[in-house]
Amino acid sequence: MATIRLCFSSLFLAGARPEDGAAGGDRLIARGRLLSLTLLLAGVLMGRGAAWAQSAGAEWTTPAGTAEGTRFSSLKQIDTGNVGSLIEEFHFTTGVLAGHEGQPLVVGSTMYVVGPFPNKLFALDLAHPGQTRWVFDPNANEFAKGQACCDVVNKGAAFVNGKIIYNALDNTTVAVDAASGKQVWRTKLGDPRTGQTMTMAPLVVRDKVFVGNSGAELGVRGWIVALDVNTGREVWRAWSTGPDSDVRIKDVQSGGRFKPFYAKDRGPNLGTTTWPGTLWKQGGGTVWAWLTYDSKLNLLFHGTAQPGTWNPDIRPGDNKWSSAIFARDPDTGEAVWAYQLTPHDAWDYDAVNENIVIDQPINGTTRQLLVHFNKNGFAYTMDRATGEVLVAKPFVFQNWTSGFADLKSGLPGVVAAKTPHEGVVTKDICPALPGGKDMEPAAFSPDTGFFYIPAINLCMDSEPLKVNFIQGTPFIGASTTMKAGPALAGGQPGDRGELIAWDAVAGRKWSIPEKFPLYGGVLATAGNLVFYGTADGNFKAVNATTGATGGKALFQTHLPSGIVGNPIAFTGPDGKQRIAIYSGIGGGVGAVVDGHLATDDPFAAFGFVGATADLPKFTAPGGAVYVYKLP
Repeated sequence: MATIRLCFSSLFLAGARPEDGAAGGDRLIARGRLLSLTLLLAGVLMGRGAAWAQSAGAEWTTPAGTAEGTRFSSLKQIDTGNVGSLIEEFHFTTGVLAGHEGQPLVVGSTMYVVGPFPNKLFALDLAHPGQTRWVFDPNANEFAKGQACCDVVNKGAAFVNGKIIYNALDNTTVAVDAASGKQVWRTKLGDPRTGQTMTMAPLVVRDKVFVGNSGAELGVRGWIVALDVNTGREVWRAWSTGPDSDVRIKDVQSGGRFKPFYAKDRGPNLGTTTWPGTLWKQGGGTVWAWLTYDSKLNLLFHGTAQPGTWNPDIRPGDNKWSSAIFARDPDTGEAVWAYQLTPHDAWDYDAVNENIVIDQPINGTTRQLLVHFNKNGFAYTMDRATGEVLVAKPFVFQNWTSGFADLKSGLPGVVAAKTPHEGVVTKDICPALPGGKDMEPAAFSPDTGFFYIPAINLCMDSEPLKVNFIQGTPFIGASTTMKAGPALAGGQPGDRGELIAWDAVAGRKWSIPEKFPLYGGVLATAGNLVFYGTADGNFKAVNATTGATGGKALFQTHLPSGIVGNPIAFTGPDGKQRIAIYSGIGGGVGAVVDGHLATDDPFAAFGFVGATADLPKFTAPGGAVYVYKLP
C-alpha cells in the first residue's frame, strides 16, 4: 500500500533584511484616500450586452483591484498596438525563495509588497524605482513555517484609511501605517501549534476587515472573522462547521435571514448532523483564499475548503458546510444563503475560489450574477441575491460527475466509479485535487463580456487511507499522484494548463494551451489585453477578444523564476501606465522546485511531483516583483 507523503513547507527558506526610512508619506496617503474613495463609488457601464462590473484605475488598493473581484483595470495606455514594446522599469527582490502568490498594492507613489514568510512588508518608492521607503517586520512565529500545508505563501494586503492590513502566517493580522511603516494594531487569531495558519488576503468593507484561516489538511475547523479596521478588535466570527449558532445561521422561520435556494441546503444544524459524531470539530472548511463584496445588496461572499480528511469513508454524509459558498451580511456575519457545490467532497474540491460580482443579461434580462470557477471543474453562474444556479457547465475535462441532469436540485450526478474509497486505488479521476482551477484568480472584462480562467489540466489516482486525528499534524488520509489530463485543443501532448476565455452563459470562447498548470492569476485591461504568467516563468499579454494570434502572444518575456502571482495595472508618478507581476515559483505546482523535492517520487507534495517532475528543467527558485512600462 502506498504511503502518504507529508506537507513540505518546512523545506522552504526565508529571510530578508529590514530597512528604515520614509518620505512623502502624508502626500501619498492623502492622494490614496481620495482615489480609493473615487474607485469605490465608481462603477463601469460599458461593453457587450451592457455588462456591468467595477474596475480599478490609477491605483490598486485591494487584492483583486475591486471588492467585486473583477481584476479589471480601466487603464488603456498600454493596448494591443503597443504592448509588444514593453520594457522592464525595475525589479525588487524580497530575499525569500518561496512561492510569491498574491499581488502588490499601489497607493499614490508607493508600491507595497508582502513577501512569503517571514511576511515582511516592503514599501517601494515608485518615484525612485527600486528604492525602499521602509520595511516592516511582523516578527511572525517561526513555528508556523512547518505547519503551512502548501508553502509559506501570502496572498497580499489591503489598503484603507492610511493603513496597510495583511495576515502573517502565524495567524496574526496586522495594520501598518502606510506612510511611516509603524504598526498601528495587531490581532492574534489562532495558534499555529494547532495546525492553523493564515495565507489569505483580507477584504475591507467600510469599517471592517474580513480574514479567514488555513489548515483543513490538518483537521483545522474553518472560520471567517470580521475585525474593526481602526482597532483590530474582533467584531464577529462565523465557523464553517458546527451548530447553526456557530455558523451564524438563523432561518427565516425563526426570524432570521437564512434562505438557501435548494432543499438540500435547508434544515437545522446541518453543520453537525451531516457529520458522524463530533468529526465536524475537525471538519476543515477553512476560508483561505478570496473574498468579494456586493455593495448593491450589501452581501459578503466567501467559499469554504474541503472537509478535514480526504478519506470520504471516515465521514459519511454531506459534511456541511465544507466545499460551499456563503453570502453573509458583512455587518453581523449572519448567513443569507449558502450553496454546497460538492456535497461529501471525496476529491479535495474546495470552494474557496473567487466569487466574481457582475451584472449581465441572461435571456434578455439583466441579472445580478455571481460567477465561480470551482475546483470540481464546473463554472457556476448564480443569482447572487438568492444562490440559485442559473448555469453550471464544465470548463475543463471532468469525469467525476455526469453533470447536472437539471438544476432543480442543485446536485451533480456523481459517478460512482470515480469516487475514491478506502483500500482501493481509483485511477484517472479528472480533474485532480488542484482542480480545474485552484485559487489562482480569474478576471472579467466588461468590454468583451468574457471571463479569463487560468486553468489546470491534470487527472489523479487516489487511494484513501486510514488516518487518526492528532492536533497539529496532517489529517490527510489519502495517497495521491497526478498526471497530465487529456490532450488540449491546439496544444501538445502532455500540456497541463490553459488560459480560457469564458462566457457566463454560452461557455468557452477560446483557449491557449500551456505546458504547465496555470497557477498564477489573470489581469484584464481596457486596452483589450489579458496578462498572465506561467509556472515556467513566461509573462504574457494576449488579445482579450481573440486570444493568441497564430499561437503567439502580443508580449512575452521570460523571468528567472516561475509565476504563481497575479498581475496588476497602475499609473506611475509620471502619469504613465505600468504593469507589475511577482516572480517566485512555489505553492503545490512549484513544490518540486522551491521545496527541492526528489523528482522520482510521484506521490510527493500530495502527488504534484508526479505531474511536474520536469519543471526544475525550466525554472528555478526566486522571489521578486517586476514592473513594466512603455519606452
